[in-house]
Amino acid sequence: LTTKTFYNYAELQAFIASHIPALYTSSKTSTVIPYEKIETVLGTENNFVLCDLSQLPKKMELVDGHRLLVSGGVTWSEAKEFLNAHGRSLRTYPTEILATITAGVATSCTGERSFGFGNLRKQITRLKYINHEGKICELKKSDDFQTLLPEAKDLVQKYDQDFKHYEHFKNAPYPRFEQATDLLIGSEGQLGIVTEVELETAPLNNVQYMFILLPQWETNDGPHLELHHLVQKFRGKIISCELVDHHSMGFLKQEDRLGKNQDVIFLEILTEYFDEIYHSFLSELKLVKEEAIFEISKDRFHHIRASVPRRIFEENSRMQVVKMGTDVQVSSDKFKELLAFYRTASKVGIAYNLFGHFGDAHLHFNFMPKPDQIDQCQKYFYDLYAKVLEWHGSPFAEHGIGFLKRNYIKPFQGDNQKELFKVLTKKFDPYNQFFPQGFMHL
Repeated sequence: LTTKTFYNYAELQAFIASHIPALYTSSKTSTVIPYEKIETVLGTENNFVLCDLSQLPKKMELVDGHRLLVSGGVTWSEAKEFLNAHGRSLRTYPTEILATITAGVATSCTGERSFGFGNLRKQITRLKYINHEGKICELKKSDDFQTLLPEAKDLVQKYDQDFKHYEHFKNAPYPRFEQATDLLIGSEGQLGIVTEVELETAPLNNVQYMFILLPQWETNDGPHLELHHLVQKFRGKIISCELVDHHSMGFLKQEDRLGKNQDVIFLEILTEYFDEIYHSFLSELKLVKEEAIFEISKDRFHHIRASVPRRIFEENSRMQVVKMGTDVQVSSDKFKELLAFYRTASKVGIAYNLFGHFGDAHLHFNFMPKPDQIDQCQKYFYDLYAKVLEWHGSPFAEHGIGFLKRNYIKPFQGDNQKELFKVLTKKFDPYNQFFPQGFMHL
């Protein structure tokens, strides 16, 4: 497979203007693109190029004291450090903070802190991208999406109407197209390549972290469900609400593990509301004892939370299998049913773990299969996504579709989605050069 690294924008623009089909990547942290086996997926076609954008010039700037402007291969970690030095903080970031922000826009990644601040889409005020002609274009959040497609006004309206059910989810089974910037958010690079993003940020307020020890979710999820439903009343005061189950803890070094083979819920709380949360929220819990509630340092929280998916990735690599995990989000009233269905997976005889964005009913269930168990995992996922469709949930709330989840997405896309994708790709990718294997081409 031909690979090419870009070190400046002029070179990238010229390459895009040549209309050579390509997959554009930067940090290679995607969980839905198996980079270690990319040739198996793509083949070795001479006319297809894997393009590395990680070396493009980095730029960070604070606009009007509260918006972050980034371009190039800036990672979430670098942006976090930059903002903290200026008294600001990110409103959301993925668990894998070494990923680049521009790549995160392409997949509409929305991980931690979205519980308090909403999804990434809401935070983007404007962006720049390179179109199929190699020209740099700018889109503003204040512009209506229909200005991009005046010829398909009725189709866009039908598409948006279908999306209404998902408006409170992080992401739907297909991108939301209401404001102009939506063209590049969650479309996975199929309509152009993001080069610059402007994000709203938050003040660098004092925060405190707590963790709550719970029984194992497979045997007793009552405390989990009580906590999940109660925490909804405190969005904005509690910034994030994360789960790391007992199996996930088992992947960590002994000194990093919390509890005694128990599940752990982490809360990130604005300090000004800490006393209120402790008395009004934690005191209302009937199934969780006060002695199961502890404070934890900021650094230790982030270390533990970030270590879990990394160690799982390392274990999958050691077993020489691609990740077999979910990215499902359901409404709170269906959360009990989602946990119950995950419980059936715990009985199939394949190692597994569960972690993720607990407050948003958005968890990552991961099988840890041996190579000869892959087919069994895939069958389970087809059954799971059929249930998610029945529950009117979102099958891919954060990490996108990529290669690994294309087949699962098909039942979630109706005629309105497919027709609009055709119009969009015809106008913004007429040469079929931007990730031609992506979900818009199914």
